[in-house]
Amino acid sequence: MRIAGAALNQIPFDWENNLRTIRAAIEQARAAGVELLCLPELCLTGYGCEDLFLSDWLPAEALARLQDVRPWTDGICVCVGLPVRLHHRTYNTAAVLRDGQILGFAAKQFLANDGVHYEPRFFVPWAAGETIAVTLGAETWPLGDLTFEHRGMKFGFEICEDAWRADDVRPACRLRGRVDLIVNPSASHFAMSKTDLRYQLVLKASRNFHCTYLYANLLGNEAGRIIYDGEILVARNGHLLRRNQLLSFKEVDLEWVDVDFGQDLAPAADIVPLPAPDEYKELNQAMSLALFDYLRKARSRGFVLSLSGGADSCFCAVGVAEMVRLGVEELGVAEFKRRSGCFPAAAETVVEQAGAGGVAAQVVRSELKVESEALGSTGAGGGPNGKADVLTLNDPPLTENQQLVNALLTCAYQGTVNSSDDTFESAQELADSLGARFFHWTIDDEVAGYVGKISGALGRALAWDTDDLALQNIQARVRAPGIWLLANVQNCLLLTTSNRSEASVGYCTMDGDTAGSISPIAGVDKAFVKQWLRWAETELGYGALRHVNALQPTAELRPLADGQTDERDLMPYPLLNRIERLAFYERLAPAAVLAQLVAETPGADAGQLRTYVRRFYTLWSRNQWKRERYAPSFHLDDYNVDPRSWLRFPILSGGFGAELAAL
Repeated sequence: MRIAGAALNQIPFDWENNLRTIRAAIEQARAAGVELLCLPELCLTGYGCEDLFLSDWLPAEALARLQDVRPWTDGICVCVGLPVRLHHRTYNTAAVLRDGQILGFAAKQFLANDGVHYEPRFFVPWAAGETIAVTLGAETWPLGDLTFEHRGMKFGFEICEDAWRADDVRPACRLRGRVDLIVNPSASHFAMSKTDLRYQLVLKASRNFHCTYLYANLLGNEAGRIIYDGEILVARNGHLLRRNQLLSFKEVDLEWVDVDFGQDLAPAADIVPLPAPDEYKELNQAMSLALFDYLRKARSRGFVLSLSGGADSCFCAVGVAEMVRLGVEELGVAEFKRRSGCFPAAAETVVEQAGAGGVAAQVVRSELKVESEALGSTGAGGGPNGKADVLTLNDPPLTENQQLVNALLTCAYQGTVNSSDDTFESAQELADSLGARFFHWTIDDEVAGYVGKISGALGRALAWDTDDLALQNIQARVRAPGIWLLANVQNCLLLTTSNRSEASVGYCTMDGDTAGSISPIAGVDKAFVKQWLRWAETELGYGALRHVNALQPTAELRPLADGQTDERDLMPYPLLNRIERLAFYERLAPAAVLAQLVAETPGADAGQLRTYVRRFYTLWSRNQWKRERYAPSFHLDDYNVDPRSWLRFPILSGGFGAELAAL
């Protein structure tokens, strides 16, 4: 039998989009001669509907919309995920349809309730061995712990979390010997290196339960924070039969394979491992897809970025360029532009003309020159406090990808007397190399205005020795209104650049550098950010990153003579990341964290480690209110500190006072 899985890029309760991709998958499968097709978990509604799953209307609407799918299933068996609500309880189910008929609904038995998942809030787990009836109009279908038969082949279900439970309790342990195929529709979130765990899970299940195992995951940034890699796996008795390329920009990614269920296959002695994952590449692909989906699903026209020339903002700028490169590489220019929704007919004409070569490309550059001149002191060069050096017709023409970046990314360097030439050069050269629009201006007058107002109100001058943090914060806050205005005028998403390490200790200015629509790297620690930038410089060819890769991370908010650096203000970033992981991924108490650090770093100064542990926990506890207000961030690592998607913590607490005193 030819069986298939299809990864779908869905949107919560966007019926038109979701039914369109479901129909496209079924039509592709039928054209390929597929006889059984597995679609992802909750693909009809989308997985991220949150508390709407508790409503009566959403599950009812989903069941009504399922009737639209029925006529598309002529000659093929299709598994479709949707919620079903009965007696004020919502169940996570997979409907099985064939030849226009609904055969029944298999219900999820185990619910995910860790990390990014809060399924018990929305759903009720199904009890093994039980079935009930679902009625709509004059029709009634079974729902529960079901098995099905299709053309002599028997199959049953595990739905996502079901497969992650122990072998002696998961549904597969009761299906062994009863079915030929286990189907797993999933909504399994992306995290770096997670695909290896999933691969092992599927192959070992197929061997341990002596069956064929078909797994199909959701795809893309469905609802804002969580990314799905669209993995499709087919394994039999421990042998891999099919696996797709992950993190596709397609809306539908179909993979099929022929399985001879009448021919036995000896179990694999060993599971052949996957190559070691390249986390730099994984993160790059995941963030590119997440940005693309967020852009188009938010119906925005591009991104605006306050490009400081530091590591985090440079990472975000390259992320947009990689979104363009990878998207065009897979979809082609025309389809990338159509799917993005950012190129209406008039603007598209200009870009298409620019693709013809030198003269047309220079027209695009010339238009930028006019815009730069219209902004007076802003422009594309001249140093952080100098006059604009606008683009001219002698500049080299933009490549096709640079033209797309030019249309989708606007950057601005907002300098002060505390900004260095190093960071300005870093920002300008990177923006130019990407093709991004680049402006710069100074904010010293605005800062002086606010400082003067408060000095007058208080009747004293503000000074660095008495008002250090306030004078740092006002600079970051003054940058926000201008960059927000630029984003609003262009109907663009404002990227904010905070990373996970900064979020943990509150090393950021609320309503300043945290201001934005989306925070792409807030789930990534600063040490990894620096490593990724070095990788991007050498492996992806972004030579302009040499500037930032030669700099120490710094906020540049104190006078230049102070020599401010992040790690001097805080602690070495790798150590901060280790404390964070031990404290909130391993969930250790402060004393256990300190003991672990001492054991891991023989010869280290125990007193200094104690100081760092105290500093981390103190700053962590003091800054939960900031983490509550961060812009939405992508889940990219195996954990994050976003209270809305992974780690909850009280805003007001004892702040580990007794625990830190006991150190």
